[in-house]
Amino acid sequence: MWKEEKNKLYRKFKFKNFSEAFAFMTRVALEAEKMNHHPLWKNVYDTVEIWLNTHDAGDVVTEKDHKLAKKIDAIFGA
Repeated sequence: MWKEEKNKLYRKFKFKNFSEAFAFMTRVALEAEKMNHHPLWKNVYDTVEIWLNTHDAGDVVTEKDHKLAKKIDAIFGA
């Protein structure tokens, strides 16, 4: 579940291992590039953390962030 805090959407994702986490990040990167909207993220072994906000709008959460969050959720659920 995404949480909105400090002008960012945040979610933590857990995987079986590093390979699954990295594959997820690769799929997210392709979608983010299509949208020209790039997340701040962190990966340690089986965990990926993502923060979303829109830099062009003054580093606040916008509809663009919610759209990318939905795409990320779909990738995670696939």
